[in-house]
This record gives sequence, structure tokens and C-alpha cells, in this order.
Amino acid sequence: MTKQFPKGFLWGGATAANQFEGAYQEGGKGLNLADVLPGGKARLQLLSQTGFDFEIDKSTYSYPNHEGIDFYHRYKEDIALFAEMGFKVFRMSIAWSRIFPNGDELEPSEEGLAFYDRVFDELNKHGIEPLVTIAHYETPLHLIKEYGGWRNRELVGFFERYVRTIFTRYKDKVKYWLTFNEINGATHMPLFGLGFSPESEETRLQDSFQGLHHQFVASAQAVKIGHEIIPGSQIGCMLLYAPVYSFDSNPNNVMHARQESDIFNFFCGDVQVRGEYPYFANRYFKENNIELDIQEGDLETIKEGTVDFISFSYYMSRTDKKEKTPEELGAGNLIGGVKNPFLKASDWGWEIDPVGLRIALNELYGRYQKPLMVVENGLGAYDKVEEDGSIQDDYRIDYLREHIEQMGEAIEDGVDLIGYTSWGCIDLVSASSGEYSKRYGFIYVDKHDDGSGTLERKRKKSFFWYKDVISSNGENL
Repeated sequence: MTKQFPKGFLWGGATAANQFEGAYQEGGKGLNLADVLPGGKARLQLLSQTGFDFEIDKSTYSYPNHEGIDFYHRYKEDIALFAEMGFKVFRMSIAWSRIFPNGDELEPSEEGLAFYDRVFDELNKHGIEPLVTIAHYETPLHLIKEYGGWRNRELVGFFERYVRTIFTRYKDKVKYWLTFNEINGATHMPLFGLGFSPESEETRLQDSFQGLHHQFVASAQAVKIGHEIIPGSQIGCMLLYAPVYSFDSNPNNVMHARQESDIFNFFCGDVQVRGEYPYFANRYFKENNIELDIQEGDLETIKEGTVDFISFSYYMSRTDKKEKTPEELGAGNLIGGVKNPFLKASDWGWEIDPVGLRIALNELYGRYQKPLMVVENGLGAYDKVEEDGSIQDDYRIDYLREHIEQMGEAIEDGVDLIGYTSWGCIDLVSASSGEYSKRYGFIYVDKHDDGSGTLERKRKKSFFWYKDVISSNGENL
């Protein structure tokens, strides 16, 4: 039986500026982190190792983010396609370096501001609500190279100036905002969220948690500023959520899974939603030699700037055990753990666990009692264009159907779920692998890993399926 979705449920899709805008040196934009990350297998190596130099080397690597799928020039066409599907909401991000090319200027770029004006006006014309991520893996390169990224407290002030600028400019156009994308992913890959490459494994945790503290202060300031400038605005946090299962019923493994979940899933949420560091932080900091520089007024700011709702990405669960053999170490997902014998995996090895989404929703709502929004969920897969031009992506429809069914179950459980934006509603450049071939979209974009392609847009089979899901408010799956 199909469960009832609430009236006014926000159905839509999600993207990020650095993965689909392109035009990386147009419109006065400065370079950002994504502009120096190459495509292909080299990307994951650079993301996980120490000492990345943040330089563009076109003689060795390709940089698909530079062109993306050219939303910068094709936004009207793409938004019309979103409207055809019936989107109620469209999650996107603002590229910080379009507004402040270096990140530390006193005055913003009018050309950058005007671009997003046009995008928001186009969305408004089609009755689509923008959901805007303020920082989505797009730290201006100058702030990384000159200041050391979010390890440096000065970024809190630069971020505040950026936030005041966009809130003031778009106060009549944007109601829903998210502060930092997948903020808790920073301890796994500080490069993405915190804009620095660890100098060594020994310093990784100290630097990451200090950077996170600066982001907590910056996020809380943003919430307070947003409520002042845009009365009625809704400002949320954004977590990378993966329920952690114990590999078996061995109490040592159960305790290990719980501790891993506390640090990964709840640490950042507790600070941003409850407004204080969690009870388990002191022991974790002590055992990992982490000493935070917390300045006067920081904890008060964090307490006063708690978020209005919680958004999160959900792609996979994680199964873990306390003692792992070397063979088991490589058998898990992108975020670690061991292989779950009950789950199948995607072409990229990400385990597929629809029930895990219901678990995630119940865990988050049970802990925080705040409205929830699933703002990333989708299947990266190889798509084939048939001879008749169609793309028969039934595997994507099956994946999304099973996850949406579990969202319905969670709503029936009593969870206050207000929206769902499927990740990569139009094909774009994968964040983790820098590939075009890892496709998520309802809309196929003719662009390939070797740089070839016309950028022509095509509706996949899933496009028509999702259109029906939205028009029936989740009844026709």
C-alpha cells in the first residue's frame, strides 16, 4: 500500500554549482577548489592523500568541472525541463567565487550576483522554490592557498560578508537556505568541505575539528543573520548521513558501531541543531589529542544560531566491526566499513539499502524532532542511448521507487518529512570521481569523459516516471 505524502510536499531535484554550471572563468568568477580537482581516478587519490598542491595541470589531467554541463548558459532550457517534470523545489548552490572571486574582497561582483538573479527569476517564473546551499565544496582558491582554508579563523569573517551579501540581495527570491554541504564529511575528506589537504595523518583530526568549529560559528552566524534579513526564512544544516550497523551481535562490534555513528552522524547535528557540543565529544577529543581553540562568545553564538530544519544526503548505510582484516578494509563503501552480505552494490561499489533511509529518518527525527528534508539520494550508473534515442533506465526507477517507498513508511512512522530532492536531477560531473559517465539524472546530457559530446539534453525513461510521482504526490510509484 502506498503511504500518503503530506500536502505541499516539496518534490524536486538537486545539483551543485561546481558540478554543472561550467563557465569557470566567465562572468568575473574566481577559481575555487573544484576548479583544481581533476577528473577520473586521480581525484579520489588526491582527496584522500596528504599534500595536494591546488594547481591546475592540464598536461597531466582533465578538468571536467571547468565546462560542467554548461548550466551557466543553458539554465533557461534546464529549468524548463525541471518545470515539465513538475518540480516544486530545486536545490542548487551559489558559487562563492562568483560573488567574491578571491573570497576576501570588501565588495562583491555585480556580474556574479546578477547571474543568480536571472536563475532565481527563471525558477520563480515556473513556480519552483529555490533551495540554496551557501557553501557546497566551493571554497575560493585564494582562501585555500593564502589562508589555509577553514583551519584559519579569518574565514568566519569572510563567510559572514558573503552571507550578508546574498541574503540582502536575494531576500525576496529565496526562502530556503542550507549553510554547509555535508558538513560532517569533513573528517573523512577535509579537502572538500574544509578547503585544506592535511599535512600529515597525525594532524588530520586536530585540523579538521578546528576547521569544523569555525564552520559551526559561521553557520550559526548565518542562521541569525538570515532570520534578521529575511523574516520567515528557513535555514537548515546539511549532513552526509549513513546509518552504521554492527556486523554481528558481538557487543564489542555493537558498541563500535554506536561510537562510529555518534561521531559521524550526530556530532555535527548535535552542534547545529541542539546548539552545543555533544556529551561524547570530550572523551573523543581527549583520546585523539584534539584541543579546540574556542574563543569567547563562540559557544553563545552556536547556541543562538540553531537551524530551523535538518537536510541530509542518503546514498548508503555502513556496516562495521571493531577488528577488521586487511581484506575486509577495502570491501566497504566510500565511507568505510565492511561488506554487508545482505546488500547489493551500484556500479561504483556503493551499497544499496532503501530500508536504511527509513532508519536514517527515524534516527534523525527521534533525536532532534525537527522537520527533515532528503536533499540528495540517487543512483550513479552507466546509461546507454538506444538506437531510437531513448534511455531505458529502469534500474534508476527501481532504486528511487524503493527509497521513496521507505520515505512513505517513515512518514507513517510519524517522521516530519517536508521534501525530497533527488541528486543530480540532470546529469552532471560526479563529485567523488570527476566523471560524466557516473550519471544520476532524469535528463541525459550528451557529454563524455573524453570531453566529447554536444551537451544536448534528452529525457530518460525516469523523467516521465518522476513526473508521474510528483503529479500524484508520491502515490504513483
